[in-house]
Amino acid sequence: MTPASASLALDPRGLEKLRSSAGAAPEKSIKDAARQFETLFVNMLLKSMRDATPQDGMMDSEQTRMYTGMLDQQLAQAMSARGVGLADVMAKQLAKGSGSAAAEAAGVTAPALNLNGAQRNQQTAPVGEPGAAAPVPPVGTTSKARAFIDKMWPHAVEAAKETGLPPHFIIGQAALESGWGSREIKARDGSATHNLFGVKAGRSWDGETAAAKTTEFVSGVKQKVVDKFRQYSSYGEAFKDYANLLKGNPRYAAVLQAGNDPHAFAQGLQKAGYATDPAYASKLTRIITGSVMRQGLSA
Repeated sequence: MTPASASLALDPRGLEKLRSSAGAAPEKSIKDAARQFETLFVNMLLKSMRDATPQDGMMDSEQTRMYTGMLDQQLAQAMSARGVGLADVMAKQLAKGSGSAAAEAAGVTAPALNLNGAQRNQQTAPVGEPGAAAPVPPVGTTSKARAFIDKMWPHAVEAAKETGLPPHFIIGQAALESGWGSREIKARDGSATHNLFGVKAGRSWDGETAAAKTTEFVSGVKQKVVDKFRQYSSYGEAFKDYANLLKGNPRYAAVLQAGNDPHAFAQGLQKAGYATDPAYASKLTRIITGSVMRQGLSA
């Protein structure tokens, strides 16, 4: 793997470079996309092996897990540089397609290849109300997740351009807050508020609002409360407001600096007070790296 193609796999902005080169050199773009996927696959394999190993010893912590993840990324790049065979097979399959194969390889049309450095493994997804617990996904969740990702992906890509975060991180948080869209906050007349991120309507909000029951943790005690949430005219507006919220508030600086680390992203949100649920970070991390997300992206 060349240094350029290696950077694509783990840089959330690297895919834009691949997109721009698709028209000029479609054959090279297909090979670069295939090698990017190979690196991601190896990284996913390494992380799955890590997750299968107990990590609750005296020397284990969020910091050690973060550095272990960074090491795995480097190992994945090194292994893929030698090649494990997957990239060659994938490139051949893409080359057999239509003339738009290079565009697809660059992630222009299909979320399945719009990986942007996704590290996807394990399982779980929420089906609860905003900020609620995340039980094991029921039958049919994968197809629901696929539909949700397909619908929201263009908006997530736009928000990713504004924040520098991988689109699937943003999709993951929307999934956690809305139960993959099944528990979206509704207006009084039952219409959609398009509020997938559980953003509340504080004093600074002068738009439409909707009241909804939600779960909050007060001094560690779980409580049901009714609160006001922002109401948007479209999903595009909701994702744009979410990006502005992260960019405009200094307390989310660590979130924007998380790069391609889902643990840092989720921990940053929890430490910044995005939600009161003490398990918010772990739930969000499981969704971003889970099998439901993986299958939804690869469909």
